[in-house]
Amino acid sequence: MNPEITPAAATPFSTPWGVFDLTRFPEDPRERLRAWDAADEYLLRHLAGEAGGADGATDLAGRRIVVLGDRWGALTTALAAHEPVQIADSHLGRRATLANLARAGATSDPARLLTTRDTPPERIDVLLVRVPKSLALLEDQLHRLAPAVHPGTVVIGTGMVTEIHTSTLQLFERILGPTRTSLAARKARLIFCTPDPALDPGPSPWPHRYALPPDVGPVSGRTVVNHAGTFCAERLDIGTRFFLGHLPTPAPGARVVDLGCGNGVVGTAAALAGPGAELVFVDESHQAVASAEETFRTNLGPDARAEFLTADALAAEVIAPGSVDLVLNNPPFHSHQATTDATAWRMFTGSRRALKPGGELWVVGNRHLGYHVKLRRLFGNCQLVAGNPKFVVLRAVKR
Repeated sequence: MNPEITPAAATPFSTPWGVFDLTRFPEDPRERLRAWDAADEYLLRHLAGEAGGADGATDLAGRRIVVLGDRWGALTTALAAHEPVQIADSHLGRRATLANLARAGATSDPARLLTTRDTPPERIDVLLVRVPKSLALLEDQLHRLAPAVHPGTVVIGTGMVTEIHTSTLQLFERILGPTRTSLAARKARLIFCTPDPALDPGPSPWPHRYALPPDVGPVSGRTVVNHAGTFCAERLDIGTRFFLGHLPTPAPGARVVDLGCGNGVVGTAAALAGPGAELVFVDESHQAVASAEETFRTNLGPDARAEFLTADALAAEVIAPGSVDLVLNNPPFHSHQATTDATAWRMFTGSRRALKPGGELWVVGNRHLGYHVKLRRLFGNCQLVAGNPKFVVLRAVKR
């Protein structure tokens, strides 16, 4: 069973700093995915000197602690008394952290919850890294944080055994310094890195740019900009490629949302096909929204107008109900290591709320996911626009 899944998602998180009721965001009482796992637990036990070995407890008093990649705020909440700085890419993770801190009775100055696009602290005494799914994001963030690390910095990474590979350790060693790993405990492992001030990792290779193929409609041959951690940052994925061949042409003045925009190639294609349209790019990843903005401006000019929003799907607080003519969506079906359709369902329900009467949601997805069933249930209609053995493009109209 996936280590993030438990029959009771609200199982208390027991740590040396207290017991916490943690939830993901948005909260759902039916949710079976936990907001913490054994990797978070193992790291905190090690810091308190309770995980065995000869290291003893780590002195955290008065030290600048940075937590990188804390998925749902488990580490930040447990260590709240030490005022850690959290650096994370996920808008949903930030919202979960704020909710979990509030539930624990802790307060958090928003300045201590940074995104992966913000300027990091100038000095880091303790760096705790929750290893992300994306090695590229880890590489980019270690490059950004390396100037703040000094020879006395305690650097500890944590992840499930399946998330830590030789390539993970090589990144730490190339950018920060030598590493060693712990024994596995409950399928989790720790990475201990000793900063080497003489190490010169060179410049970060991110963002990455590539030219699109010549047969993908209005964006054929155009340049795409990808910040680290963005979906398919090295090449155009086959689902998006199929979608680009079947996009509708926006009417002049239409308000069009590229929902889950990633690097923004779909919304950029819509803007090029319908130059009078008003584009809105939405993603829960700060890296993705930054990528979308650079892709859009690279291809339509630095003064071209569009909105770029880091948000939870099409939440009412960011997109007014009944204000959108067209939503274009390639929904993800993973949340970290877990497979789930919860994100797609939120995207579909948010789209229906945001669309004007007569507005349309166009979706591309793997054929086996059965999105047509959800769309018919929600919209009362669903049309197959195009399909191949792997993907379908679906159209639902708000009546």
